[in-house]
Amino acid sequence: MDLDFYNEPIPLPRGGVRFPFELAPPPGFQVDQPSTWPKVPGRMEYVGGRLLYMPPCGDPQGKVAASMMGVLEPWGEAHPEFDVAGNEIGMILGGEVRGADAAIRRRSAAEETTGGFWRTAPLLAVEIAGRDEGEPELREKARWYLRHGVHAVWVVLPKTREVLVLHETGEARHRSGDRLAADPELPGLEPEVDRLFRQLR
Repeated sequence: MDLDFYNEPIPLPRGGVRFPFELAPPPGFQVDQPSTWPKVPGRMEYVGGRLLYMPPCGDPQGKVAASMMGVLEPWGEAHPEFDVAGNEIGMILGGEVRGADAAIRRRSAAEETTGGFWRTAPLLAVEIAGRDEGEPELREKARWYLRHGVHAVWVVLPKTREVLVLHETGEARHRSGDRLAADPELPGLEPEVDRLFRQLR
């Protein structure tokens, strides 16, 4: 396959396309090597033997993602035993690759210097709903995370200003005026729901 194939865009009606859609892997593609993935603007994951593409996120998803990192990054500074990451951090679990809007894991010197995907399940994965993924799609993604050893998933819903917290043992929905419940695996990480949506008008 000619690599220029990825640089020949064709117009598609957003309302007529269901995301994510499948891309043909380029020559030399290796799931665990980010450098071999297609160089296209947007987000990609490898699930069920398929290379899946999502377009770049829009507003308000991007604003909520910024607010989320404004909560997680200071928490990470105060808890140096954890790694905090954003920007569709990639993780390879069970031979598949997902990218989370944000994630937290226990710090491991063995993984810090690889420059590749995380290879251990994080304690927390955060997914923010947007134009192309709503609560049903992100619930399915949360189930994938939990099946692969992730301790907790926050599904953040800008449209309704809610945060759904999922564990293998159950779930809880938090609304404006609430604070997320304490989690012994993530000490002190109990943000107010409204803090995550403060950039929205």
